[in-house]
Amino acid sequence: MAAPRTETAIARIRDLITSGELAPGSRLPPEHELAAQLGLSRNTAREAVRALVTARVLDVRRGDGTYVTSLTPELLLEGVGAAVELMRDDGVLEVLEVRRYLEPAATALAASRIDAAGLGALRATIGRMREAGDDEEFVAQDATFHAGVADAAGNGTLASLLAGLSSRTMRVRVLRAMTGADALQSTIDQHEAIYAALAAGDPNLAHALAVQHVVTTESWLRQLVAGEPDGGGA
Repeated sequence: MAAPRTETAIARIRDLITSGELAPGSRLPPEHELAAQLGLSRNTAREAVRALVTARVLDVRRGDGTYVTSLTPELLLEGVGAAVELMRDDGVLEVLEVRRYLEPAATALAASRIDAAGLGALRATIGRMREAGDDEEFVAQDATFHAGVADAAGNGTLASLLAGLSSRTMRVRVLRAMTGADALQSTIDQHEAIYAALAAGDPNLAHALAVQHVVTTESWLRQLVAGEPDGGGA
């Protein structure tokens, strides 16, 4: 946790951004001017800037200055994925519970909004899943499929949250519970069914299939956590 004065400085810089005085892409005043504007020491201002750089709110460009970032959801929500990567098994199970609510909603939206190019990309991704030569490639293509569905939903915030909740480490953990070709085939079949619902433009069916997919994944992971791996998914 930052020191109280640093927290104050962070809050004041955020206020400048939310008020529009510092818009996305704008350059912060030099350090001594910023400190005077905040009514705090240069050291405190420097620490606040460092914290906001870590949070992807600010960007330091060497030799040029410090700028407000684009503040897009995918940038600001990157920290979600980093946090999920560090979670232990119980925390990961809670993450899957959240995904159970968000992913079906995104899939239903995608069924109403996906275009021919998006469908073609998903079709190609399923093909690469079938041809994956190892677990790493399978996990990568699985992630690509779900990212494509989330992007097709047309909601950047929702897509960014799902990207963070569905980290690579999460998918590898689930893959550890998968034994045999039947588990992999089951996962591919579920992706095929979701694809078909999207192609048909059926939001209700897409939602139901996405719920089934996440619940199945959650069940496999619970078996792994309990020390009883018995089948797959991602």
